[in-house]
Amino acid sequence: MTKIIGITGSLRSASFNTALLHAAKESLPNNSALEIVTLKGIPLYDGDIESTEGIPQAVTTLQDKIAAADGLLLATPEYNNSMPGVFKNGLDWLSRPPSATARVFRNRPVAVIGATPGGFGTVLAQNAWLPVLRTLGTSPWFGGRLLVSRAHQIFNENGAMVDETARQQLADFLVGFIEFIHISNKLRR
Repeated sequence: MTKIIGITGSLRSASFNTALLHAAKESLPNNSALEIVTLKGIPLYDGDIESTEGIPQAVTTLQDKIAAADGLLLATPEYNNSMPGVFKNGLDWLSRPPSATARVFRNRPVAVIGATPGGFGTVLAQNAWLPVLRTLGTSPWFGGRLLVSRAHQIFNENGAMVDETARQQLADFLVGFIEFIHISNKLRR
């Protein structure tokens, strides 16, 4: 069983990116599982909090989930032509303390997807993630790209993906990412 952790980069309950992860969960090939997590409950990073109170429980729980997974799927909105601050903040916490970075991220297969109401998808946000993923030591998958534009036409008011072309693109993307996970994990052993 290939286990993937999917993190949504939006806190909004009706987020298109959360809906995209739910559609991904429904579109996974057999022998694959996707656990969807949010960044709710993770405070703004503050070194004083870290030194006096330690790493928040929401962070350590998510660190453990990622470390136990075969791959990581980031569903990123695009805010002001880049990644959302809440998403970057979450990854900043997940890399604390520095000794945790290798356990959580080193050589972890990761893919970035995104949905937006705009016409260009989340291409700029996805590109903004590349230096962060490199710094964390992940193994980003470059074999495919999923940019869902005009998301309000792709998902209905209940968050269900109603566009069959987008659903097929998502399914194809997931097959490629899972193949990459299998190859990457064989090389890590």
